[in-house]
Amino acid sequence: MQPLFIAGPCVIESAALLDAVAQELARLNRRFGIDIIFKSSFDKANRTSVHAFRGPGLDKGLQMLADIKQKYGLKILTDIHESYQAEAAGKVCDVLQIPAFLCRQTDLLIAAAKTGKVVNIKKAQFLSGTDMKYPVEKAMESGAKEVWLTERGNCFGYNNLVVDFRNIPDMKAIVPTVIMDCTHSVQRPGAGNGSTSGDRKFVPAMALAAKAFGATGYFFEVHPDPDKGLSDGPNMLELGKLEQLIEKLL
Repeated sequence: MQPLFIAGPCVIESAALLDAVAQELARLNRRFGIDIIFKSSFDKANRTSVHAFRGPGLDKGLQMLADIKQKYGLKILTDIHESYQAEAAGKVCDVLQIPAFLCRQTDLLIAAAKTGKVVNIKKAQFLSGTDMKYPVEKAMESGAKEVWLTERGNCFGYNNLVVDFRNIPDMKAIVPTVIMDCTHSVQRPGAGNGSTSGDRKFVPAMALAAKAFGATGYFFEVHPDPDKGLSDGPNMLELGKLEQLIEKLL
């Protein structure tokens, strides 16, 4: 069984950026015979600074994602931060993602589950893999047909994360689909000058280590020029390097 791939720019910056990334993902799908899910956020509600770019917002952002879906035939994933966003996002997206720091929010999980779409719950930076059985139970008991879990590292003192890869098999005991977030796991939260820092050179190693521990999917935030990205630039993977990494993982 082929692994699952999720990729796209952290935040919707422009229609041109979405097109550039979607064209490459569609090409990789054809080359490898896979089905990469396109990911981008209509709103980044957890930026370090109130002055940081957040995205186009719910209505415009979902329309832009719908355009990508129609034009390129890609499945779509986006994250929601508030319960009222679930219904609208569910009309466009194939997968609704629950941010790590919100994975215990009962009303958000219930709202996502009620859409009937796949719910991808990111493991909080302060929880263990086994702790994730409780968010999964909330979603499943609220009607979710399928729930995925995503590993993205744990707090390691201030401004740092560390990945305990044992969380992957622990979470596979809860759900069959466990994804490694290979880019957020190299973040250094709040360690930049009014922003989150990170180190993208470790992204390929994160992916390969996760493969060794049995991950069934991989999540990459990608950008043609990450250093000019408006969110998560330091830990986004260069779009041009995605093909080689996918080849290794397959």
